[in-house]
Amino acid sequence: MSILKILAAQLEAMTQADRQIGQFIIDNPERMLGLSSAELAKATGRSQSSVVKFSQKLGYGGYQQLKLAVSKAKAQEWQAPAGIIHGTIDASDSYMTIMQKLIGSKLLSMRETSAANWEQTIDQALDILVQARRIQLAGVGASSLVARDFSYKLLKLGRTVLLDSDNHIQIANVSTLNTSDLLVALSYSGTSMEIVKIAELAKARGATVISITGLQPNPLLDIADINLYTVADEERVRSSAITSRDAQLMLIDLLFILLLRRQEDSHDYIHRSEAAVTVLKA
Repeated sequence: MSILKILAAQLEAMTQADRQIGQFIIDNPERMLGLSSAELAKATGRSQSSVVKFSQKLGYGGYQQLKLAVSKAKAQEWQAPAGIIHGTIDASDSYMTIMQKLIGSKLLSMRETSAANWEQTIDQALDILVQARRIQLAGVGASSLVARDFSYKLLKLGRTVLLDSDNHIQIANVSTLNTSDLLVALSYSGTSMEIVKIAELAKARGATVISITGLQPNPLLDIADINLYTVADEERVRSSAITSRDAQLMLIDLLFILLLRRQEDSHDYIHRSEAAVTVLKA
């Protein structure tokens, strides 16, 4: 997970002292890599102990570990291909500019989502997906469309999946879950009241909860046992959820492909599904 993305998402929730250090690192990652903790403290007007504590709050043993994480994040940075523009689409933009900006934002969102998730965390999510007796999916708005797509993929593998567009039915289904079951909750903001309530009840019932949400601090992150992240430029005024939906779709497609490899009888299910559909196409 990119520490620079985490800092950007969590900056507003930090204390003033931590915000100063975090903003400096976001604005000057290359310079930060050449500074000692004392030098960073001087550059930000904070104490050396504040820099060390800042590193520890982010889950690192000390400042050197934070520097390694920033170095890794810089190495993972990706530039859009030549000719692709990333930015806000304006009403005055030409057809070609709008298309280039749209493609650029989608590519960037999916690339950054990939970098935001540790392989170890993905493996943990796969372990639970394989072992779950029942899998309930929950999402509202654009996230519900992504959840529907994921349900079709899981059904192809012979999994027992619960999904309904009605929030009352969703939460009623959650009340039947137990410790053998899994809830996958999708919400980019992580603040959708319906999804938070569903996740809370699933946790109370003993089910495992996997969240697919943004990097910013939110209630869903606090509830979930495993957090998977999506990165999208959805903070500006928008007419619809576009890049957040693409990021979610990319992530569930990754889970599905990895699940195909993990589940021993997955190919048998896929072949039977293809054979069944072929009859209708004949």
